[in-house]
Amino acid sequence: MRSMSTLTRADLAEAMNRRLGLSRTDSLAMVESILEMMTEALATGENVKISGFGTFLLRDKSERIGRNPKTGVEVPITPRRVLTFRASQMLKDRVANG
Repeated sequence: MRSMSTLTRADLAEAMNRRLGLSRTDSLAMVESILEMMTEALATGENVKISGFGTFLLRDKSERIGRNPKTGVEVPITPRRVLTFRASQMLKDRVANG
């Protein structure tokens, strides 16, 4: 397969080019389109679920008190929305079994 440690947009487009016979331009446009749709959904507060792969979940974290580990001074941490990823069982199994 691949020997690199990071899968990039270009790698995804190249794989689509090889496996589906799409042009490089069309493959890259399709990858960009999918990523843009996912980004827009997350930006509007929707979770993104890709069956057999996993779910990108948005979580609202409330304000809390944190501590600077170096000085020990307590500081308020502002409320924020965070993005998490929960892998599907199928993906976990494939990763575990190589």
